[in-house]
Amino acid sequence: MKKNHTFKFQNSIMYPVVKRCNVTCKLSNFNNYIIFYSFLDDYMTAIEGVREFLAKRSSPNKYLFIGELSAGSESFNPKMDHLTCFLPGTLALGHANGLPDWHMTMAEELLYTCYLTYAAHPSFLAPEITHFNLASTTDDMYTKTADSHSLLRPEFVESLWYMYQLTGNTTFQEWGWQIYQSIEKHAKVPNGYTSLANVKSEKPLQRDMMETFFLSETLKYLYLLFSDDRYIIDLNKYVINSEAHALPIHKN
Repeated sequence: MKKNHTFKFQNSIMYPVVKRCNVTCKLSNFNNYIIFYSFLDDYMTAIEGVREFLAKRSSPNKYLFIGELSAGSESFNPKMDHLTCFLPGTLALGHANGLPDWHMTMAEELLYTCYLTYAAHPSFLAPEITHFNLASTTDDMYTKTADSHSLLRPEFVESLWYMYQLTGNTTFQEWGWQIYQSIEKHAKVPNGYTSLANVKSEKPLQRDMMETFFLSETLKYLYLLFSDDRYIIDLNKYVINSEAHALPIHKN
């Protein structure tokens, strides 16, 4: 389990106690750790908290991103992990199930920011962490060398698939195709694919390591995104958990 989590029990439900507050640990991992059901009110409270306290805009172009707050502090850290790019798909799914229009607006804006974390680099791949400027007249975002590696994570293509199925907008397929081509160009090796050391390089150094989630999630979502059948896994009939397993929705 993540080192920044401990647990407590309330009313027979196990909750994560988070020492560092970002949207990834509070929403994505929440689904992994809770034993029983999470209710709509809990989700709305969490999303409204993200909107109020973690959602900010960069300077000068006002790109929407989700930053972090340290527990016990009001200090805001304008950095966004690639992991956070799961959120546009979650917001869009909520909107498709009757939540307010601002959920979809936020999903679209945040998805575009996630796309820019790829497009901003010559490799057309996103770093593990992107940092944002809040008072700049030149660059909205930058990548520190220590954060410039790519593990070929799935979160952005996951959200692309959700958005494509829910809207039919082929722009999301086009963005996914750009990323797939970059993976093929930079990460493919004779016996698989590898993580990369520095996406800021035109020819990123290969790390000779392939994460298991690349096969089980990244490639799965790319397959779904490019499938001839847009509803090959219909979101009205299945729930996709955080590890990309499709679970049927039973009518009863």
